[in-house]
Amino acid sequence: MSGIEIGLWSLGAILVLIYTGMHVAIALALVSFFGIWILRDNADQAARILSLATRESISSYLFGVVPLFVLMGLVVSRANIGRDTFDVATRFLGGLRGGLGMSTVGANAIFASITGISIASAAVFTKIAVPEMIRAGHSGRFATGVVVGSSILGMLIPPSLLMILYGILAEQSVGALFIAGIGPGVLVTVIFCVGIWLMVRFWSGFTGKAVAPSSYDTSGWTAVQEIASKLLPIVLLVGLVLGGLYGGIFTPTEAGAIGALGAILIAFAKRRLSPKMLWQVTLETGHITAAICFLIIAATMYSRMLALTGLPVFLTEWIVALDVGTYGFLFFYIAVLVLLGTLLDSSSIMLITVPLALPVAQSLGIDLIWLGIITVLAVEIGLLTPPMGLSVFVVKGALDDPAISLKDVFMGAAPFALMMLFGLILIVLFPSISLGLL
Repeated sequence: MSGIEIGLWSLGAILVLIYTGMHVAIALALVSFFGIWILRDNADQAARILSLATRESISSYLFGVVPLFVLMGLVVSRANIGRDTFDVATRFLGGLRGGLGMSTVGANAIFASITGISIASAAVFTKIAVPEMIRAGHSGRFATGVVVGSSILGMLIPPSLLMILYGILAEQSVGALFIAGIGPGVLVTVIFCVGIWLMVRFWSGFTGKAVAPSSYDTSGWTAVQEIASKLLPIVLLVGLVLGGLYGGIFTPTEAGAIGALGAILIAFAKRRLSPKMLWQVTLETGHITAAICFLIIAATMYSRMLALTGLPVFLTEWIVALDVGTYGFLFFYIAVLVLLGTLLDSSSIMLITVPLALPVAQSLGIDLIWLGIITVLAVEIGLLTPPMGLSVFVVKGALDDPAISLKDVFMGAAPFALMMLFGLILIVLFPSISLGLL
């Protein structure tokens, strides 16, 4: 069996193992070991190669960014800042047609800029926004669809754990990826808001005929004080993290440390975090970080195995010979990502596809930062599509309303998946949306 055949068989084996329930890191490590064993006909040599990959994969200072941003996101979630952002957004947008949906999108966008975790956003705003929208007269499908759709902003608007993972896999600057995500994040947020307005106006059978609350008090000293008390912590955190990164003051790891410390101080100041809760959050951060590091180690093993098979070089030469050009490659690449999104979770998709796509993209002269933003957005579409739809399952699990079925949540998310696809097309056609700030 040739190296190319072993590489192709390994891809199929990984997909089968993951889809049958095996953890993605275990599947990657297992297939990598047996793949190298078959290639070299030596189990000891395979073990040594993978041992070396394990030692080298997470020894970089850059990996400190992972636990720091995870800690910041968990503290922000526990400090109820999601509720504060929704309250502030509702005061300004709630009276508009579809205002509660727009408030959810706006609040999720702000919440995303200080958490970086889509699942956290989905869980938080299911509890906060869905009951409010249903109480106002929106349908359960629309209410849950808004939450599922806007939750993906957690991985698109920096900081983002998926961008960190891509940066590690592609050996690209995480700070540059964060900055490149700002434009696409704003674009998708605007598309969602416009889409909500259009759906409420022209598709009331889907959205429900909501009655906007009579008024929201945004004037007067008391209202100003209340808004400021809720908005100021958010502004401070965003300014610390993104301002420091964009201004070149902090490295991504330092920005994560400053953000985590700022989130802890704000949570204590608002009396929403006790020492016992902080210890629990720290333990949870350790668990999540260990899982992420395990994924990165397994991905490094997989990349080494693929390099030994020669499959990336073969694919590069084959695609270049087809002369499909940059946009032809991107079309097939996005199609594969979206298709895999119906079967696998986001990190699994990136760990499998990015090592294969990078050599081809480099041979075609594609900017790898731009490719990273395209990858993250295409992968995130998979969070909304059946049968996997991780964010959909999170929202359904967090719902207290048995009248809203899983099918309802998937149907509610479908328009937002199409809007995301439209945003992705714009980002592909106009790279400056991503790269304009770099």
